[in-house]
Amino acid sequence: MNLYAATIPQFQRILQNTERWLDKAVAFAEGKKFDPNTLLAARLAPDQFALVRQIQSVCDQTKLTVARLTAKDPPKHPDTEQTFDELRKRLHSVIAYLDTFKPADFDGAAERLISLPFFPEGKAMTGHDYLVERQLPNVYFHFSMVYAILRHNGVDLGKGDFIGQVTYKDK
Repeated sequence: MNLYAATIPQFQRILQNTERWLDKAVAFAEGKKFDPNTLLAARLAPDQFALVRQIQSVCDQTKLTVARLTAKDPPKHPDTEQTFDELRKRLHSVIAYLDTFKPADFDGAAERLISLPFFPEGKAMTGHDYLVERQLPNVYFHFSMVYAILRHNGVDLGKGDFIGQVTYKDK
């Protein structure tokens, strides 16, 4: 599996889709005459992260996945965003970070052992297993929650918004 192809283009697309959803959320709130930033506290369940934290998590999981696979340092974000504009800046920061990667940065990443403090003691995962078994589901979980929270609150989103632009070729 080409870990560059499985991460960078897809994560960029996820972050770009998230920004488009923010645009739709702001337009929805303005059309209904309420402050869009009130949506940032919305959640699906009392014990679940609010929208703002779900978006921060999408950013964190994409940047940290790539950083761990390539043994590079990710940008730091203090989790202080309180507005849609601040979240857009964070999305742009992570997209710009992802733009710095080349396929060669992922040489050996599939076999690289990754260990995190919450893993069982003495255990690690290969980069491939870390990506496939843990991080892709984690990224999509938080991305799905952003979608679900916005949709639940009335923002006009559909499957096409979730999938985003696709690449077609002539036959």
